[in-house]
Amino acid sequence: MSRARLPDAEHAGFETRAIHAGQPPDPATGAVVPPVSFATTFAQESVGEHHEYEYSRSGNPTRTALETCLASLEQAAHGVAFASGLAAEDAVLRLLRQGDHAIIPNDAYGGTYRLFDKVWLPAGLGYTPADLTSLDRIREVWQDRTRMVWIETPSNPLLSIIDIEAVAAFAHERGALVVVDNTFASPYLQQPLHWGADVVVHSSTKYLGGHSDVVGGFVATDDDEVATRIRFVQNAAGGVPGPMDCYLVLRGVKTLALRMDRHCTNAAAVAELLSGHPAVASVLYPGLPDHPGHQVARHQMTGYGGMVSFVLVGGEPAALEVARSSSLFTLAESLGAVESLIEHPHRMTHASAADSPLAVDPGLIRLSVGLETLRDLLADLTAALDGADTRLP
Repeated sequence: MSRARLPDAEHAGFETRAIHAGQPPDPATGAVVPPVSFATTFAQESVGEHHEYEYSRSGNPTRTALETCLASLEQAAHGVAFASGLAAEDAVLRLLRQGDHAIIPNDAYGGTYRLFDKVWLPAGLGYTPADLTSLDRIREVWQDRTRMVWIETPSNPLLSIIDIEAVAAFAHERGALVVVDNTFASPYLQQPLHWGADVVVHSSTKYLGGHSDVVGGFVATDDDEVATRIRFVQNAAGGVPGPMDCYLVLRGVKTLALRMDRHCTNAAAVAELLSGHPAVASVLYPGLPDHPGHQVARHQMTGYGGMVSFVLVGGEPAALEVARSSSLFTLAESLGAVESLIEHPHRMTHASAADSPLAVDPGLIRLSVGLETLRDLLADLTAALDGADTRLP
């Protein structure tokens, strides 16, 4: 895939690439927003001779613009877009073969766990959850057939921070691929390929789209062979995003840098508030100096993100009460959009892992801190926490 058509594109700033990469003015009309191509098929000059596109499952101009732009933001040679984040993850897992083994985080996203455990394990792919913050623990669970290490950093929902560079070096010495789910950080805060990852995956539904109005997924890599295989799956299995979905993600990405700066500012203030409230037992946010991954996050990220998790002193009853009684923080699944969301992972996003080694503390709440006026967010949380505080055991 070609790089962005920018002067000195390799050195153009992030914001410049987010706005222009893969999106030159329309050559036919001069429109500064690339047209959304809804065509499903494309005329051919003669049998087998076409102008790059022949059928929209195999390729679409709007999807090409999105793939080029997102690859540029990840500083990747290749980008492949999918209909959802899990479709992207499924395509990456098809790089493995029956009998292979993968190591995943012991606090992985519930949907990722479900994909490994309910879809790929019955098909012959083994996996082991492990604490990826410890190379000793990775060494303990390593098998001769281990071919992939799957990283989330920050993880969902415990906000664990994994040293990508250290894990990549360890895995590469043993011939395994390293995949990083970069959804929580976004390419604005972290670029895993720079730290040695082989593949990056995103749910573009989240920070990339940023407005809770589109579902999508994305894979980035510098490996030509991996890219060829992923693109083959994209076409053969057909899990492609529609052109309007691609357009919506492209539109969202243009303001990614601005949004992430505000997400980080608001989340840091929320984490500070939570740290001082008597109803809160612990706060999980990598920007806090006492977070066990704080120093690694400082090294490999340019900001700490907009996600904050915390555990209530009153356990699950208090967590359910806080989730129910907040008003500005909307009770809903998903994350990474302009509006603030609150959810109870044990019963919501991670319910599929409730009876597994990846089960989440029932007293945990996960916040996706949005872009609202900060004082309003703090007031809403304070009121919800004060209500839970009166119900402490």
